[in-house]
Amino acid sequence: MQQPVLELKHLSVCYGVVEAVHQVNLVVYPGEIVTVIGPNGAGKSTLLSAAMGLLPSGGEIWLDGSLIRRPTVHALVLGGAGLVPERRELFGEMSVEDNLLLGGFSRWRRGLRDQAAGREEVYAIFPRLQERRTQRASTLSGGERQMLAIGRALMAKPKLLMLDEPSLGLAPNIVREVLQVVVGLRQRGVSILLVEQNARAALAVADRAYVLEMGSIALTGNSSELASDPRIIETYLGIGGRKTAPA
Repeated sequence: MQQPVLELKHLSVCYGVVEAVHQVNLVVYPGEIVTVIGPNGAGKSTLLSAAMGLLPSGGEIWLDGSLIRRPTVHALVLGGAGLVPERRELFGEMSVEDNLLLGGFSRWRRGLRDQAAGREEVYAIFPRLQERRTQRASTLSGGERQMLAIGRALMAKPKLLMLDEPSLGLAPNIVREVLQVVVGLRQRGVSILLVEQNARAALAVADRAYVLEMGSIALTGNSSELASDPRIIETYLGIGGRKTAPA
């Protein structure tokens, strides 16, 4: 079996005396899209933030077979991880192109001068960003801002891309477009960890899924199997969820 690109071992996160994430074990293998679904307040975004070093945590975070002994954002980025946060956190007064160049700054600091080539790769994935390259990020539509947030993360050339609620606030047709781009990233050697409230969309594109409830893993398995599980249909997909899940 391949070495995981990401492995979380007994990961826990506490807010004071409250444990928001409890002893989570999770694995992402190269070329996989893995999703974490669950209800609001289950700890999905907290889990992702801890995995990216944004929150202090207990347990272990492994990237490409190496234990990250001090999980900070800097250490995770150097290890090959990237994050697209829920709120996208773009620089609204800066142009699309300048937002992308900032995404490549970590490579620039390491003496790697491939930002122009990286930008062209992003434009090949998102032609609309090239059309709007001189526009301020604040003038983009919701779908375009999500594309820019993903493109900016790709500028660091991550092996693993973590996405926090990429469908948030987007129309269904834009959600499909964004997630199809995510599916295409695996062909570029990027593995995906997708945290998503839209369980139907997430299960349609992911290889495997974890169901997080009250901070703990309640179910895990192949996405196609979970999409047909009566518990998942009733709780997350609604009546007829199995039939209406998008192709």
